Amino acid sequence: MFKKRKDIIIILAFVMIAAIFILNTDFKSVDEYYLEHAQDVENADATVFISIKCETILENIEDLDISLIPLVPKDGIILPQTEYALRDGDSVFDILVRTAKTHKIQMEYSGGASSSAYIEGIAHFYEFSCGELSGWTYLVNGEHPSVSSASYELSDGDVIEW
Repeated sequence: MFKKRKDIIIILAFVMIAAIFILNTDFKSVDEYYLEHAQDVENADATVFISIKCETILENIEDLDISLIPLVPKDGIILPQTEYALRDGDSVFDILVRTAKTHKIQMEYSGGASSSAYIEGIAHFYEFSCGELSGWTYLVNGEHPSVSSASYELSDGDVIEW
């Protein structure tokens, strides 16, 4: 009889320890973990700024697919200027991908970081969504670079506009 009581006490103690461990552990999905640590950078002295806008859609709203009209921000700003830590070798494309993941902004592209990345769509707006000449382009410090966003390596203080 004593042995049963001792076994029950051991089991209850184990269950209590397990419950305390589970209740005090912050479980996260892989996506949640990486989003939380997207800005973790050693020696994050360098930063860049990025904004994503679709203001030209407002000027051409009559050309937009009617199903997309509810997705258009009233001011045309999908993401206001936001600061990001700059890692060694970061390109415009790298910052855009990090931004889209962090802010859960829908984005599709072809190619990739080591090739000529082509931005097909951001926030459900795609090439030709608003007429023949519509599509995504980027500026760095107010100028249109002549290279792919994956090829443009950023410097401290650069300002990216999509």
